[in-house]
Amino acid sequence: MEGRVSRRAKTGVDGLDDILSGGLSRRHVFLLEGSPGTGKTTVALQFLLEGAALGEKCLYITLSETEEELRDCAQSHGMEIDSNIEIFELVPPESLLNADQQQSLLYSSDLELGETTKMIFEAFERLKPSRVVLDSLSEIRLLAQSSLRYRRQILALKHFFSRTGATVLLLDDMTSDNLDKTVHSVVHGVIHLEQLAPSYGAERRRLRVTKYRGQAFRGGYHDFIIKTGGVAVFPRLRALEHRTAFDRTTLSSGIAELDALLGGGIERGSSTLLIGPAGTGKSLFALQFLDAAVKRGEKAAFFIFDEELGLLLERTKALDFDLESYQRDGLIHIEQLDAAELSPGEFAQRVCDRVASFDAKTVLIDSINGYQASMPEENALILHMHELLQYLNRQGANTFVTLAQQGLVGDMKSPVDMTYLADTVVLLRYFEALGKVRRAISVIKKRTGRHEDTIREFTIGRGGLSLGEPLSDFQGILLGVPTFVGEKQPLMNLSSEDQDHSKQ
Repeated sequence: MEGRVSRRAKTGVDGLDDILSGGLSRRHVFLLEGSPGTGKTTVALQFLLEGAALGEKCLYITLSETEEELRDCAQSHGMEIDSNIEIFELVPPESLLNADQQQSLLYSSDLELGETTKMIFEAFERLKPSRVVLDSLSEIRLLAQSSLRYRRQILALKHFFSRTGATVLLLDDMTSDNLDKTVHSVVHGVIHLEQLAPSYGAERRRLRVTKYRGQAFRGGYHDFIIKTGGVAVFPRLRALEHRTAFDRTTLSSGIAELDALLGGGIERGSSTLLIGPAGTGKSLFALQFLDAAVKRGEKAAFFIFDEELGLLLERTKALDFDLESYQRDGLIHIEQLDAAELSPGEFAQRVCDRVASFDAKTVLIDSINGYQASMPEENALILHMHELLQYLNRQGANTFVTLAQQGLVGDMKSPVDMTYLADTVVLLRYFEALGKVRRAISVIKKRTGRHEDTIREFTIGRGGLSLGEPLSDFQGILLGVPTFVGEKQPLMNLSSEDQDHSKQ
């Protein structure tokens, strides 16, 4: 195990080593490319700091930034560049800027390129480091002036470093020629950084490993952020890599009528989608299961995209859901999220961390509408949710997600169809009867067993949720305007107090 670890140079970037199957192969040259502002310098500093922490000698050769700028960058992240890291600020010799040089038969760029290469080799021979960062190749490309000379120069650098046994990270800001792939064919591996600017919200950053010779790696795009402390990468979630053994028991909601509607309850390790127009009580039904889980002695996690946290705590406390007390006792983790500032990968990582470290057995995501706002497109939302729900199911966690439909009665429109992803789908509806707006609930899908095919009326009162008997004497409830076809009126009686709560 020790020998295998020694063959990898860890990058020091959270999540990146996982994507790279342990880190960068030692004694090879790698390319880290991306436009200005994507975080190349920060990743390079973390790479050297990781080596310095292991007692390795490290060298940062900079052709574009000054030593003062690099130290300021490190200080802004709380990083301390110690004696194991030397910053070599490479600037063109002043003699080459002399007007007399312009009379030479040689172009000044020829002299500058040769002198620059010589200074790089001399700095390396003097320190003999184990890790090297060269920032940036754009300066060398400009000095080379032609693709052929540039390729020869890169090959010369590669052959030199390969003989020394150092692990080298070449940085390229891609400002000279984006179509020039010379370095890609020469280096051992390529890490590509991107920065995206959505129509609203903070920039989104992602990376992709486009090449890694002789080594398996996690392909595709992976979200990352630059925060105080450095770069943090969120590897793309793959549910197939995570599986935990657990007993598939049936769990009660705490309401007998709701359990009957669900055919006994919800099976452990399943996902439930609560869908309906705004205000029908989707969050409250999900909180009912969360409350039941806490009362069973389990922990839960609640991720809120839409509602303000303080308002939610006050509103649910009046319905006998004391979330604030659960949170204070460490039984529930509540996190309010801003979709405009959060990438899908970071959200998935937060959910997985709560399940792994907090041991949450019930996860509530409220709502998918807010989560969708952090997605580049609808297809990506489906793929992200598929992997996230599969992961949570395999961990034995019960997941509840809410989805608000557009409209109030009649023909409803959903911003995204997730009914085929969830194991159980619960449909909530408004309907009009006897001059009052009422609510109905039905289960339209359950993969893990039988369920009632009836429609039940429910109310929201001080004691929480109350479900009535099946509405067997009505037709057209799901359309919003039912027709009475029975001999009696099986509707629930609404007290004035319940009516006030049902409007919340």
